[in-house]
Amino acid sequence: MVDAALAETGAVQQRLRKIPARVVIYLLLAAALFEDCGYPAVWRKLTAALEAIPVVKITGTALWDARTRLGVRPMRALFDLLRGPATAIRTNGARCKGLLTVAIDGTYLDVPDSPLHRARPGKSTNQYAASGYPQICLTALVACGTRAVLDAAFGPRSSSETVYGQRLTRSLRAGMIVLLDRGFSSNTFLTAVAVTEAAFLARVSAARKPPVLGRCDDGSYLSRFGDTEVRIIECEITITTSQGRRTGLYRLATNLLHHHRYPASDLVSLYHERWEVESAYFAIKKSMLGRRVLRSKTWAGIAQEVYALLSAYQILRIAIADATEATPGADPDRGSFSVALQSARDQIVQAMGVIADTVIDLVGAIGRAVLEQLMPARRLRVSPRAVKRPLSRYAYKSLRVDRRTYTATISINILTPTISP
Repeated sequence: MVDAALAETGAVQQRLRKIPARVVIYLLLAAALFEDCGYPAVWRKLTAALEAIPVVKITGTALWDARTRLGVRPMRALFDLLRGPATAIRTNGARCKGLLTVAIDGTYLDVPDSPLHRARPGKSTNQYAASGYPQICLTALVACGTRAVLDAAFGPRSSSETVYGQRLTRSLRAGMIVLLDRGFSSNTFLTAVAVTEAAFLARVSAARKPPVLGRCDDGSYLSRFGDTEVRIIECEITITTSQGRRTGLYRLATNLLHHHRYPASDLVSLYHERWEVESAYFAIKKSMLGRRVLRSKTWAGIAQEVYALLSAYQILRIAIADATEATPGADPDRGSFSVALQSARDQIVQAMGVIADTVIDLVGAIGRAVLEQLMPARRLRVSPRAVKRPLSRYAYKSLRVDRRTYTATISINILTPTISP
């Protein structure tokens, strides 16, 4: 794949160098696994076990020059080769009534506090202060069943996640149902999704008052957002834990108009799968990045690093999906991303699999490590959301939030609207 990406982008080196273009990509992928190290330290890990092979001495300047020569396009081409749902027809939890379940959402990544980044990505501000680091906005289309990335777009945070989300509609198609948060529920965005022939299920603001054009037997009703016909589901969701009960009102909109085939209660339950995209971001930002700032101080370097991060993440998700597919009845949710990540790091340090075998191992060392340490079946638990790094000078208020996780039960009550005379 690396050679194909280099050939496609015309980035194969024209003469023999100490660090060929292929090795630069290996370095960037390894750097995504060792985010706590600088590039010279990553190079040492990448070559530590190659004692029998003479390895040239490389300086930090040489690594910088090699990355600059490579550019961004090969890393983007490699990500394009890797991205996809990583599912099979029988993958548990990947589809709902035959539709591939996906979600779109955005997050923010910190970049170095250099004059260049302060000018382009910029810092977030509020009435109290500015954030410590400039940030970029990353918006991804994620398969909920495997948490694999189907597509991603990113750029300065001055553009909103919906702007980058518009680019992701290129990867939507018939046979998908995309779950959307309130930030993506504008008429313009929902129309763009509907044009792709993909189905959508979006939470809409309570401030919107869609007209009731007809009732359905399951309690939902027909309405219209601009030129798009939709079905509205209003429901009351109650979460019960040992600390009490909490009830909230939700309004969902979908272009799946057949209420017999797609009952309202099933769609409300399906919407909970939207949180899988948050789990994907947690794996990238916490497990891989360790909440660290990205390394590069140039915009091209940041793009390189983000594509390498997404490619390494996708490789691990594919390994988890392939491993669980090899075990009948196993759900990809039970595959530990942390176990896969640590196993991948071990492969790099030990230089395992450097010499290709004639037999292809579809599970591999990473997959075997995942299968040996499968997590228990997921339990229904809830945990309050809290700002970890507040900008407010009164941060102590958020520190008093109860962040413990509780086992919960959920009850759903579909609300039937009244039609005004």
